Amino acid sequence: MLPGDFLETLRTVEAKWQKKWEEAKIFEADPDPSKEKFFLTVPYPYTSGALHIGHGRTYTIGDIIARFKRMQGYNVLWPMAFHITGTPIEGISARIRSGEESAIREFRDYVKLYVDDEEKIREIIESFKEPWNVAKFFSSVIIRDFKSLGFGIDWRRQFTTGDPEYNAFVTWQFKKLNEKGYIKQGKYPILFCVAHGNAVGEDDIKGGDEIKPDIIEFTVIKFRMNGVYLAAATLRPETIFGVTNVWVHPEGTYVEAKVDGEKWIISKEAAFKLSKQERKVEVLKEIKGRDLVGKTCISPINREIPILPGRFVDTDNATGVVYSVPAHAPFDWIALKDLQENPEMIKEFGLDVEEVRKIKPISIIKIDGYGEYPAIEVCERMKIKNQDDVENLEKATDEIYKAEYYRGIMKENCGQFAGRKVSEVKDDVVNFLKEQGMADIMYEVTALEKPVICRCGGKVIAVVLPDQWFIDYSKEEWKQKARKCLEKMVIYPKTYRKLFEDTIEWLRERPCARKRGIGTRLPFDPEWIIESLSDSTIYMAFYTVIHHIRNNKIDPSKLSYEFWDYVFLGNGTPEDISKKTGIPTDLLKKMHEEFEYWYPVDQRHTAPAHITNHLTFFIFHHVAIFPEDKWPKKITLNELVIKEGRKMSKSYGNVIPLVDIARKYSSDLYRLYVAYAADLPTTMDWREKEVAVTMRRLQQFWNLVNEILEMPEEKLELENISSISRWLLSKINTTIRDVTKFYEELRFRDAVIQSFFELMHHIDFYRKIIKDGDKKEEAAVLRYVLDKWLRLLAPVIPHICEEIWHKLGNEGFISTESWPVADEKLIDEKIETSVDVVLQTISDIKEILSLIRDQKPSTAYIYIAPEWKYQVFRKIAESNVPLTVKSLMPLLMKDEKLRKFAKDVQQIVQRIVKAGKKK
Repeated sequence: MLPGDFLETLRTVEAKWQKKWEEAKIFEADPDPSKEKFFLTVPYPYTSGALHIGHGRTYTIGDIIARFKRMQGYNVLWPMAFHITGTPIEGISARIRSGEESAIREFRDYVKLYVDDEEKIREIIESFKEPWNVAKFFSSVIIRDFKSLGFGIDWRRQFTTGDPEYNAFVTWQFKKLNEKGYIKQGKYPILFCVAHGNAVGEDDIKGGDEIKPDIIEFTVIKFRMNGVYLAAATLRPETIFGVTNVWVHPEGTYVEAKVDGEKWIISKEAAFKLSKQERKVEVLKEIKGRDLVGKTCISPINREIPILPGRFVDTDNATGVVYSVPAHAPFDWIALKDLQENPEMIKEFGLDVEEVRKIKPISIIKIDGYGEYPAIEVCERMKIKNQDDVENLEKATDEIYKAEYYRGIMKENCGQFAGRKVSEVKDDVVNFLKEQGMADIMYEVTALEKPVICRCGGKVIAVVLPDQWFIDYSKEEWKQKARKCLEKMVIYPKTYRKLFEDTIEWLRERPCARKRGIGTRLPFDPEWIIESLSDSTIYMAFYTVIHHIRNNKIDPSKLSYEFWDYVFLGNGTPEDISKKTGIPTDLLKKMHEEFEYWYPVDQRHTAPAHITNHLTFFIFHHVAIFPEDKWPKKITLNELVIKEGRKMSKSYGNVIPLVDIARKYSSDLYRLYVAYAADLPTTMDWREKEVAVTMRRLQQFWNLVNEILEMPEEKLELENISSISRWLLSKINTTIRDVTKFYEELRFRDAVIQSFFELMHHIDFYRKIIKDGDKKEEAAVLRYVLDKWLRLLAPVIPHICEEIWHKLGNEGFISTESWPVADEKLIDEKIETSVDVVLQTISDIKEILSLIRDQKPSTAYIYIAPEWKYQVFRKIAESNVPLTVKSLMPLLMKDEKLRKFAKDVQQIVQRIVKAGKKK
């Protein structure tokens, strides 16, 4: 339970300062040549529902960064807008118009988070039949949520991606890309929503960023069967030499169909998909899967093989027919083993038990470190008993496929491919089979979780459209620029740089337009609408001028290609643009100058899920359109949020909407928890018990600082000051130095631990030690410390810090005060070490006492090591030499004081080296 009275106090304080900040407009940023600028952006939210605390983590970290940089003296611009383009919002309206009960129920729950009146809720849901009303409602409540969390956003610059001004901006962007040859039209497999007959991207797909939908190419291999082909799909065509049988789902529905004139047996679902991939498909008849079981077919290498029942076969994946290579595929081996050990099932399908049991794996790939049958070997090692052990089967498959790909050699029974590396042979095998007329291709959707569903509820499949528009990211000169930009950029955490590099390399043609949805018409083919990931790549530039466009009531029709070319690139003259558009010359110059002042983006903060799409597009589009000095400088990322160890999901009922933070918790409590509960590269776990503990610590802080405020104002006199006061003054300045570094390095957890938790502990200790000492000295020291302390914490818990700051008698906002600078003259490492040893000793004694509760010792004996031993450990810790006696002893013996203890030093070094080897 959270403490009620204090919680109410916090909420009152938070509302008070949010109002004062807004009234004073302290977060509205305009160009100031006398100050260095800092332009931060965080992705604009999609307005299709309420945001939750997982979204909130990213935006809160963004605000902490902005507040820190502002206090450092930067002129900080942090704007926000709303993403509404694409098909999701239109899909919501369509579902509500059709009277879909689940959609009405879902959005009624969202609206109830903000509206109590039942009649009003009904009216709002009714209004959602119009897409713009969905966008307007959720953008308005997101603004409310963001303000309630204390975000320092310049709201003058807000817009939606459906606004006519934004449409004009995107039109200019796509004309530029087209001029440079980066847009083309043609045939290419794309993700496609069956319900709406439209191409879709990650933004249009439920959980798109998490499940990573994509398209994969299967090789379709034809097995001869009495004038027709049984078409099996595979990702490993080189394994055709090890096929022992074919699997079909006995309860599945298959069809005999003419595919481009050939008769194929494939699943019913596959026939539909192929018909959408520019293949002429004519279904001749339906066939039950069990009617295929027991028959035989001839493989492309002229081996007669049986068709067996496999309930694991997914008829909605590729052709719905799978060939079996049990020597090298764990799933195939376990499925065959399960069948062979189940005579009842064999008989159920009229098969001969002995004949089925005669089927033996065929080894075709040699791998060092594995035996004749790698799949069997790994399954036995991992103790996989049956097909239900899917997790281990997937691990086994991954292990074998990697081992075979990187180290595998084709065996003698692989014909002309014998002796060749598996990694080099796949394409040659496919070409060989195609030459024989025995192979084809089919595209299929792949994702971390299936099925892949459009936000409208429609099924997503892979199709090939004849006139689809693409952005062609495959162009080498464009990739080269993107690589150059990435090389110069800061990526944090650094571990994500490799994913950026890989994405730049594999990214190729990507659909950029749809036939339906909200958005900007493709300027050179207005039947098409630019999709939502393609229209959100350089919008950061739009922030720099939209408030001028709105304030001066510029008609969107005047926002011509020449207008944007001048404002963003300096092309043309303001006089010529003014004549063509009627926009005053001074205003044109002002907008161009404002863009020049703010650009480039200094920091883009978001989540890793966007790396393989939005963030890499962000790099590509900037280098395509802007000169090098306007390329983005830095991308930072934080991981996801879970709750009580589980993924947050509506199905689990464990999602906490952002609106509940101010209503059920506290904004500063949430901000504090977000900052310290996990480092940015780590998943944050929202645990109610830990939140309650954090609240108690926040209340301790509140009580402590208010007690300090009750002390009389005294001038700090450094002469004749006590040792314990010198210790605390040193601690606060050491903390300033360390925490500043932590903020710069985005180590917010470390910053909060040292500046909030540890410093509070130090102040408590100080007050206990000095309680019978000089009260004037205590008051002066604590007020000095409090001034610095509040500044250190202001980016994280700004509302509380504003309240205490003003109680200290200050006039301005702490949010715009200067960041504290460490006074090196007050830092005394010796006195800090001395007191820290005492503190650590007290802590150690308490821990020992907790372990011997039954005993009540009256005396504690403390043993200390001589200083030279500490020196040995310090020197080893600071050295860069190998951890060997041969390397360390010469280093240590350079110290004259240590030479006197050479024999003892050697023994210590030997123990350290031995311990290091154990690790």
